[in-house]
Amino acid sequence: QIGEELFNSGGLGILCAFALVFLYVAIQFQWKFSVGAIVSLIHDTIVTLGAFSLFQWDFDLTVLAAVLALIGYSINDTIVVFDRIRENFRKQRKASVREIINASITQNISRTVITHASTQMMVLSMFFFGGPTLHNFSLALTIGIWFGIYSSVFVAAALAMWMGIKREDLVKPVKKDGPEVELG
Repeated sequence: QIGEELFNSGGLGILCAFALVFLYVAIQFQWKFSVGAIVSLIHDTIVTLGAFSLFQWDFDLTVLAAVLALIGYSINDTIVVFDRIRENFRKQRKASVREIINASITQNISRTVITHASTQMMVLSMFFFGGPTLHNFSLALTIGIWFGIYSSVFVAAALAMWMGIKREDLVKPVKKDGPEVELG
């Protein structure tokens, strides 16, 4: 009964997190990015939970907490990539969508590697020195961090591109107040 309650509450918590992330990204960016972000998060969650299922590791509240933390951690990286794409759409007016997304991902690679490597050092210290309480928590985070890099960089932005994202979706056209009149 406790396992069923954990499953139901955890599933509801994860679904609520997905819904709020979808809403935030749709408001902040565009719904096509929102779909990419959710698919990316679902990918991270399924891979992490799938590893626990495949290897029959214990799933408890600490693993659920790690999955929820992973959702927040992964969406942060995805938002950074999306923000760079929006910024590059404004700066690089003549570049194609593919070139913009490629440049944005390339510009973020060093930040992504440094951020994830430093986080992974902390998570590995919890894995080796945290004792049995933090073992599965850090294991879930390790799996999620590595697959989160992949999904933030290669799944979310690529899916938005596949869905037909364009400059007009992110950059509002400049309005002119009226005809320009030369004084002089």
